[in-house]
Amino acid sequence: MPSGEKLQERLVEFAVGAMDLCDHLPKTFAGRHLSEQLFRSGTACAANYAEARGAESRSDFIHKLGVVRKELNESLVWLRIIERRSMAPAETVRPLCVECDELCRIISASRKTAEDNSKKIKVG
Repeated sequence: MPSGEKLQERLVEFAVGAMDLCDHLPKTFAGRHLSEQLFRSGTACAANYAEARGAESRSDFIHKLGVVRKELNESLVWLRIIERRSMAPAETVRPLCVECDELCRIISASRKTAEDNSKKIKVG
């Protein structure tokens, strides 16, 4: 499986994990708010990465990877709040935090590589 497909699959699995967590958050005002926010950002990552893979240009690809990174960063904030409030078992939240952080690093590195390659093309 090509690396783009592997990354897409990891992002889909992250989205599913975030959705599962959202289903189990307390039905309090805070729980509903965090659930809605995490649901949106956590599922947007995979969809936006799919958009990036179909980008119309290198600059479009770079921009869309930036959107993916923003959604992952936002998801990580919501996960950390959920974790600090002990709104779900640590053994459920912690692996999602780790995976989200890893995905963010991968996307950031991919974006930097694309930016560097774009500069080389313009100069050369």
